Amino acid sequence: MPIRWFFLLSLAAAASCFFAGAASAWDYPAARTVDQTDDYFGAAVADPYRWLEDDRSDETAAWVQAENELTASYLERIPFREDIRREMTRRFDYVKYSVPFKKKDRIFFFKNDGLQNQPVLYMSEEDGKNAEPLLDPNALSEDGTAALGACAVSKDGKYLAYTVSRAGSDWQEAYVLNIDTKETLADRVEWIKFSDLAWFRDGFYYSRYPAPEEGKDFVAKNEYHQVWYHRLGTAQSDDRLLWLDKEHPQRTCSASTDEDETVLFLSEGESTYGNRLLALDLTRADAEFVELYPAFDAESFPLGVLNGMYYVLTDYLAPLRRVVAVDPKNPAPENWADVIPESENLISDAAIVGGRLAVVYLKDAAEEGYLYSADGNETGRLDTPTLGVLGLSGSRNESTLYYSFTSFVHPAEIFKLDLETGQTERVFDRAISLNPDDYDTKRVWYTSKDGTRAPLFLTCKKGTAADGENPTLLYGYGGFNINMTPMFKPEWTVFLDRGGVLAVAVLRGGGEYGAAWHEAGTKERKQNVFDDFIAAAEYLIREKWTSPGHLAILGRSNGGLLVGAAMTQRPDLFKAAVPGVGVLDMLRYHKFTIGWAWAADYGTSEESREMFDALYAYSPLHNIKSGVKYPATLILTGDHDDRVVPAHSFKFAAALQAALAGTEDARPALIRIDTNAGHGRGKPTSMQIDENTDIFSFILEQTQRR
Repeated sequence: MPIRWFFLLSLAAAASCFFAGAASAWDYPAARTVDQTDDYFGAAVADPYRWLEDDRSDETAAWVQAENELTASYLERIPFREDIRREMTRRFDYVKYSVPFKKKDRIFFFKNDGLQNQPVLYMSEEDGKNAEPLLDPNALSEDGTAALGACAVSKDGKYLAYTVSRAGSDWQEAYVLNIDTKETLADRVEWIKFSDLAWFRDGFYYSRYPAPEEGKDFVAKNEYHQVWYHRLGTAQSDDRLLWLDKEHPQRTCSASTDEDETVLFLSEGESTYGNRLLALDLTRADAEFVELYPAFDAESFPLGVLNGMYYVLTDYLAPLRRVVAVDPKNPAPENWADVIPESENLISDAAIVGGRLAVVYLKDAAEEGYLYSADGNETGRLDTPTLGVLGLSGSRNESTLYYSFTSFVHPAEIFKLDLETGQTERVFDRAISLNPDDYDTKRVWYTSKDGTRAPLFLTCKKGTAADGENPTLLYGYGGFNINMTPMFKPEWTVFLDRGGVLAVAVLRGGGEYGAAWHEAGTKERKQNVFDDFIAAAEYLIREKWTSPGHLAILGRSNGGLLVGAAMTQRPDLFKAAVPGVGVLDMLRYHKFTIGWAWAADYGTSEESREMFDALYAYSPLHNIKSGVKYPATLILTGDHDDRVVPAHSFKFAAALQAALAGTEDARPALIRIDTNAGHGRGKPTSMQIDENTDIFSFILEQTQRR
């Protein structure tokens, strides 16, 4: 080890001694309490920081400023923080590509040269050669916080429709670009949210909500989702309404069209899982919607039209999913024909490419890709170097499949497979100062409280000894049917290169093993998710990868709830906790923006006494207790987060700081509030570097070897 590293570690140890005893002596920013008590089925629950739900008030703004100043003063005193920033910047500085897609004779893909705040949309005649920038979102704002959302090229290849979100908000506006002239047309469509763009002839379908009350953009409940059609060259006021369910204001809806623009598929949902699926024949002016699947108890994703049949990926009567062919003349589910039957592994993705099917299976949380004929016979397999995840792109009439491969120490690599010759080649050169051979990744198994076994991915530098003193980061999510799989995050490599062990846990509530696995972590069963996470931590300690004095936990959104629940239930297990943009007030989450849609996973405090009891038992905000030695905590949120509103984090921080007041040897409880930032999507590179510098300086300061 170089002498300078011994010097830095010595400084860090000294700083740690200073910080550890200082937190209880700090004066946290004043947060007044109010006499607010709510009644839940006869149970009185106090909500003393209700005023922090008004994130636009002067009082809240003053509290936010004071909290950010306190957090900055702490982080600035970590002696190796600027070294972390330099390393973080170097790790983020590599060329990143998306999976290309083809329209007419052109290839489109996103590219970030390294430290650009937002990736740029490029266009080329063939596979990245002689590529030219088509749309640069970095020119849309001075601070890089304008980000592209949905992008769709018209069937004739003449126009690009795209959406832009600003300052991290879920709200988006749509614009149209003439691809040949690179002129932006006068078209502008507002109040889009949770929407694809689906071209049909000289316009496109999109989803939106009614304009919110002025000043309530980021907190008002989102209701009455609608699908509209916008024709080029017209005002939004002239758009045609396609779908609105006035009887069910809390349903969402989205539209997609097949490649030939002959069919429109409409998906309607009541929550984050399950959808009703309909189809509309666009070749007939008098056509009406035909129902393909009528209920919300299964998920069905249209893949497109092949040989006159609708191909659909579904978990109806198949918890691990199957691909079916639907006859438009007899579309009822009992008439569906299996093309790729359900197997022992989850189908995580599928696409129609060159008249065939590309199918991705999730096997113990890592993905494998296969090729099938249109009638379901296996014809090949996609090459992958190790445990990882795949992304697919192709079209029905093209014989080229593009796919990406990503793993913990493999940034996304893009490949092109010629379906006619079977030849695979890398599309873009990869240039990154990272050698995957320097690291080990393995999949191990842990056992939860009730005997359930689940995978845990461990990554570290080769030669790392299991001596109980490794700084270790445990990461998880556990919800909404979302799979936790090998992924590449440049910030994680900074942690690994400083002797860290990365542990990514597969938890119930995700979709790794199908619908039953997801349901086992929902509603009254949500505690299973936290039990899984705690069991993964205990495994790491038992196997001597780490110990409670060196273990940190990190999660975002539903993963922020995970961290909040774990740190309040088992504070003895963890030295540091970082709940990011977390759902932390489980009694009121459904009252803001799109929160009501999460009820299928969480339930709500108002639906029954039993559901209230379950939520109250684990709600992080409501389980903070005075006199407990909680892990050092760094709470993360953004002032424009209109998905998980910042009030969750504000109230949790205020309650935690109040509970620690006067507690001897209390660890720090800090909150970092980004400005002009939202839930995370589209966050500019510069802000990602800043945030991760602070996260990993904080984690390493707490967990590193002394």
